[in-house]
Amino acid sequence: MNITAIYPGTFDPITKGHTDLVQRAARLFDHVIVAVAAHTAKTPAFSLDERVAMAQTALAGVERVEVCGFDSLLVDFVRQRNAQVILRGLRAVSDFEYEFQLAGMNRKLAPGVETLFLMPAEQYSYISSSLVREVARLGGDVGEFVHEYVREALRERMR
Repeated sequence: MNITAIYPGTFDPITKGHTDLVQRAARLFDHVIVAVAAHTAKTPAFSLDERVAMAQTALAGVERVEVCGFDSLLVDFVRQRNAQVILRGLRAVSDFEYEFQLAGMNRKLAPGVETLFLMPAEQYSYISSSLVREVARLGGDVGEFVHEYVREALRERMR
C-alpha cells in the first residue's frame, strides 16, 4: 500500500525540530508532503513563497519528501493529494490539548484520514518557530536551531 502523509504547518520559519520530524516520517511513509499553510491566525514574518523556499532548502536531499504551499482547509488539501495521514508534532504536554482538538475536528471533517503524532528528538523539544524568531529579532544566533539558509533569511529579515 502506498501511504502518503501530510505534515502541515506555518513553518515561520522551519526549525531543526520540524526537519527532524520530517526525516523520521520519511522512513515511515512512502511519500511525505510538507504542507506550508498560506492562511494562518498568526502573522508570519515570511511570505508563503519564502516559507516554502526555506522548507525546500532545509529538506533538500530527504528522499520521498515534497514541500508545497496550500491555501485551503487542510482536509480538502489532504483529499486533493490523496493522503491517508495527517502528521502533527508534539513537543510537550502543553501541545496536546490543542492538537487533540484539531485531530478531532479533522476526523469529523474527513473520517477516512488518520492523525498521527510524532515527537521531535529530545534536543529539539524546546524549539519553536516563535522562539527562534524572537531570538533572531533580538540579535541572537539561531544557527543551532535552524538550517543555515533559514538563519541567513532571519538575519536579513530582522535587520
